[in-house]
Amino acid sequence: MRTGARIGIDVGSVRIGVASCDPGAVLATPVETVQRGPGDVQRLSELAREREAIEFVVGQPVGLSGRAGPAVDAVATFVEELRTVTDVPIRLVDERMSTTSAGRSLKAAGRTAKKSRSVIDQQAAVVILQSALDGERVSGKPPGRCVKVDP
Repeated sequence: MRTGARIGIDVGSVRIGVASCDPGAVLATPVETVQRGPGDVQRLSELAREREAIEFVVGQPVGLSGRAGPAVDAVATFVEELRTVTDVPIRLVDERMSTTSAGRSLKAAGRTAKKSRSVIDQQAAVVILQSALDGERVSGKPPGRCVKVDP
């Protein structure tokens, strides 16, 4: 298992959920929700620098069938934008059911959907990142696929 903080990202059309893990790569926790639009990728780059992250873990929309979901192009465009402002490696991982899982856990904690909009994206990023960490711990291999970062 590689050590080092990572930044988990759940890309939405309106908001970006952000999570991070400790340098020991044990536990993912929510960080913040970033509004999509001007300055969003710069903010993510700042967060990576602040936490000395070794990589970004970005959820890639995959349908239940295993095929790329309709939002895959939006995530690809977002990753290209992120690549322009950072030299931190970016890994794409399957995000199947992350938002659904996040919504269920918030509901179980007594939060309504309306009150949870600002946090559900963060919780989805936690689910994405924790799943990647757990998968790496079990397999001994980095999760998903790495998107090469231009030097």
